[in-house]
Amino acid sequence: MKTKKDILKFVKKHRISNIQLWFTDILGNLKCCAITDDELDSVLDHGKGFDGSSVTGYAEAEESDILAKPDISTFKLIPWENKEEPVARMICDVFTPEGEPYPGCPRYALKRNIVRAKKMGFVFYVGPELEYFYFKRKDKPEILDEGSYFDLVPNDVANNLRKETVKMLEDMAIPVETSHHEVAPSQHEIDLRYNDALTMADTVMTYKMIVKEVAQRHGYHATFMPKPLFGVNGSGMHTHQSLFSASARGRCASGAKGGRGGRNTFFDKKDKYNLSIIARQFIAGQLKHAKEICAITAQWVNSYKRLVPGYEAPVYISWARKNRTALIRVPVYRPGNEKATRVELRCPDPACNPYLAFSVMLAAGLEGIEKKYKLPDPVEPNIYKMEMEERERKGVRALPVDLLEAIRETEKSKLVREALGEHIFTRFLRNKMKEWDEHRIQVTSHEIKKYLPVL
Repeated sequence: MKTKKDILKFVKKHRISNIQLWFTDILGNLKCCAITDDELDSVLDHGKGFDGSSVTGYAEAEESDILAKPDISTFKLIPWENKEEPVARMICDVFTPEGEPYPGCPRYALKRNIVRAKKMGFVFYVGPELEYFYFKRKDKPEILDEGSYFDLVPNDVANNLRKETVKMLEDMAIPVETSHHEVAPSQHEIDLRYNDALTMADTVMTYKMIVKEVAQRHGYHATFMPKPLFGVNGSGMHTHQSLFSASARGRCASGAKGGRGGRNTFFDKKDKYNLSIIARQFIAGQLKHAKEICAITAQWVNSYKRLVPGYEAPVYISWARKNRTALIRVPVYRPGNEKATRVELRCPDPACNPYLAFSVMLAAGLEGIEKKYKLPDPVEPNIYKMEMEERERKGVRALPVDLLEAIRETEKSKLVREALGEHIFTRFLRNKMKEWDEHRIQVTSHEIKKYLPVL
C-alpha cells in the first residue's frame, strides 16, 4: 500500500474502524492518538491536531497547536489487537499549523541528517542489537531464569515470549535475524535486520512496544532499562552502521534488500583492515565526538551504571576489531566481504530515543568525512586492564562517568546542536538537567546500608 487511495480501500475492505497515529516525544516515549475510519481521509491530507504543550519537549503553552501527519508508508495492522476488530497504525511526522516541519519532532531531526548524508552521496544503514530483561513484575526486578549467553533453558518461559515476539514482528513485516538469551540472568536479545536509518528508527519504536506488549499479556514485565540489576551485564543497543552509495542503493551489510546495485563505501579490499578512507574518517569522527553525543546515545542517569569496567560495556574511547571493551568495533565475522563490512558503536543503550541517537551518530561520522579526520591505531588489548599511564600514552580518553558530565560535554557541542536543531537541543538538555537534579537529592538503599550503621 503506497498511496492514500490504497489505504482507504484497504481500511474499507477489512472494516478497520480504529487507526492509531504514533509519534515520539524528545525522550523517545511513544505517543498515540486514535482516529476512526471516518476521519482517515481528512487526516491523511491535513494531519490530526493535538496539544503540543502536553508532550515532553514539544511546544510551549502559547504555541501548542501542532499536527501529527501520518506517513502512509508506515501503515500496518497491529497483530496483538483483536482479529475480529482489526486496528491499524501509522507513524507520524509533526508539523506546524502552517504546514512546516515542526522543529521539536525527533523524526524530522533524523530526516534532516539523512538529507545531509544524501547530499554527500551516502545512504545510512543501521542494524541495532537491542537487549532487554524479563521480570516477574514491574515494581521489582525478579528474574525469570538463571540462564546466560545462548543458553537453552528447559521449560523456558522467556523463550516462548521471544518466539511470540518474533512472530508479531514478522506479522508487521519487520525482518528478524536472530533471537537468543543474553549474558545476564533473564536478559534477552532480538536482532533486527539492517535497514536505512529512518525505517530502523520507526522499527525500534515498534519493536520495543511489541516486546513489552507480549510480556504484559502473559503477566510479565519487559524492560529496556540499561542497568536494572547490580553485578551483571546491563542492556546495550550495539549499533552496526554502514554508508552505501546513494546513487544506487544496494543490499545492506546484513544482506537485507535496500534497492538494486550499489556499493558499501566502507569497504576497501586493499586495506589491511578492509576499511576505506571513508570508513576510517567516519570512525574517527565518532571517536572524536563520542563524549559530546553520549548524553543522546546513553540518555538516562541509569545509563552510566552500565558504562563501567568489567561488563563488556565501553568505558574508553578507542576502536578495535576483536576487542569488545572498545567503544567502536569493526566485526570480522566475514573478512574481505564487502557487504558485511560495517562499524559497530557500542555505547548506545536501548532506552535512548533512536531518532536522536541515529542523528548524532550519523552527524559525528559525516563530520569526520567532511573534515578528513585521521583514524588512530586500533587498541586490541583489554583496555580495562591497562595502567593509566599506558592509556595516556596511547591517547585513550574515557567516556563521561555520569549523566551530569555527559550533559556538560553536550552543552558545548556545536555538532550536536546542529544535528538536533536548537529546539530539541535546548529542551532535551533542560529535561536531562532536571533528571540529574532529581537523582542527586535521592538517598539510596546503598547509602543507608553502608553509612547508617557507622556514621
